[in-house]
Amino acid sequence: FGKLKIRGIKEMAVIRPFKAIRPAAQYVDMVAELPYDVMNREEAKEMGEKNKYSFIHIDRAEIDLDDEVDEHDEAVYLKARENLDNFRNNDILVKEKQDCIYIYRETMNGRDQIGLVACVSVDDSINGVIKIHEYTKPDKELDRTKHIKYCNANTGTILLTYKNREKVDELVNFYVKNELPLYDFMSDDGVFHTVWRIDRQQDLDELVSEFDKIPYLYIADGHHRSASAVNVAKEKRLENPNYTGDEEFNYYIAMIAPENNLEVLDYNRVVKDLNGNTKEEFLNKIARKFEIERVAKNKQYKPEQKGTVGMFLDGDWYKIKFDDKSINDPDEVKSLDISILQDNILDDILGIKDPRRDKRIDFVGGIRGIDELEKRVNEDMEVAFAMYPTKLTELMAVADANKIMPAKSTWFEPKVRCGLFLHELD
Repeated sequence: FGKLKIRGIKEMAVIRPFKAIRPAAQYVDMVAELPYDVMNREEAKEMGEKNKYSFIHIDRAEIDLDDEVDEHDEAVYLKARENLDNFRNNDILVKEKQDCIYIYRETMNGRDQIGLVACVSVDDSINGVIKIHEYTKPDKELDRTKHIKYCNANTGTILLTYKNREKVDELVNFYVKNELPLYDFMSDDGVFHTVWRIDRQQDLDELVSEFDKIPYLYIADGHHRSASAVNVAKEKRLENPNYTGDEEFNYYIAMIAPENNLEVLDYNRVVKDLNGNTKEEFLNKIARKFEIERVAKNKQYKPEQKGTVGMFLDGDWYKIKFDDKSINDPDEVKSLDISILQDNILDDILGIKDPRRDKRIDFVGGIRGIDELEKRVNEDMEVAFAMYPTKLTELMAVADANKIMPAKSTWFEPKVRCGLFLHELD
């Protein structure tokens, strides 16, 4: 970024406490909301109409404007700032009086996802201490960049992961077992959310010190929000050439969860047509590459291990088994199930060269189950592929190799709720 100076670069991860803007306790269950990008405009508007306290009024402010207004119009970002100001002026959102770090636990189907919510360094994103594994789309990145600028706050919490540290786990477990939570509620989807506040200076110092020994953090979910935070920081640094690196705009918020606390779900594919092939031609072309067999009639197939894919076509499920050479490819990206499917079937047979832009393909998060794949094929698609989940170790290996995974390779659940923590930039 030209002559822009990088200050405060370290070779280990930096975290720091912050004065969160967060919901007043009596509003928290109504404010907390799913991330902005997991629903379409119509779904977001319906959610907002049912709940005037929902953070969706800030995250997707177009729902409070005429339907004709483009979701990227400046009016949307002005409305987001107006709604944020209203939430604060009416004490729906309040600002913490001292710097804190938070413990955030989500419990879904009896499984806990727990991590720390703190600020991380923009410089760590720039210099590769915070590692990425996927590209961002320019339009989505620009949208969130404008949203941060107009709101003067990081409004979305990025999900990061790291290789476990015992002392961090010990401190987190102490608070969970011995301290009263700041929030404790269940969202409409049945996920339990519990938050503890860490404000004792000794504990804050210990956490900062422990992360100073962690070489890398990895983005699990939130590449666009992370990139947008960096964009805003770069602009503010140009506007403030004498910046010290300590200003709030040099940091953004993240939930930082150890790798053994995260679960990656499958991210499945549905395709609109067979690219001019008949069903028999399509099956024969797959059979020339991999083992394929039809499963019993009226029986679904969900992959049970790496190297297998379920395929739903014309009312039947098939099991596709990749060859050992493909699975054991030494290249961190080429050995991924998603890559093998993309290169050999989606691209070579179905003609889908760029799944990020091709309108013939759509993606279905594993949280919806494989019943959703059958539903889509019966409604508007012709073939569906059920994937075995990408492993977190595979994600880290790709990031460590400075490579990029195929689009839509991972789906994390439960989703970190938006609106629980905001970080003001000035």
